[in-house]
Amino acid sequence: MKYYLFPLLLAAGYAVPAFADDVQGAKNAKITLVYEHALPDVPGKSIRGVLVEYGPGGYSPAHTDAKSAIIYATVLEGAVKSQINGGPVRTFKAGESFTELPGDHHGVSANASDKEPSKLLAVFVVNTDEKVLTIPDRK
Repeated sequence: MKYYLFPLLLAAGYAVPAFADDVQGAKNAKITLVYEHALPDVPGKSIRGVLVEYGPGGYSPAHTDAKSAIIYATVLEGAVKSQINGGPVRTFKAGESFTELPGDHHGVSANASDKEPSKLLAVFVVNTDEKVLTIPDRK
């Protein structure tokens, strides 16, 4: 089973799926846009919900978040390792959450387990016209 690559699909503005097998540095990562809605009382802002699923041992390459994005992420299943702006690598378990601020660098985004899958819901508050939500690091 192939999994979609989180950062590249977001960088493409959800236009075309990219398979992890096609991108060096990604493994067992799937992204699904689960909702998108303009915020009625905040002109120019939208909310986008993104489900990130990691298979056992799965991860996404490092990336930088959109300059306008505030992200609230909640682990729904399993555990996820995350590193923001060169800080410590932290492990978040099901039910735990973390926040990313505009322009943050996400150095590690990975399943904490090599045996069990994990799921994460990332809720983006972002400029409505901003379609590129993450920019993969250049090698």
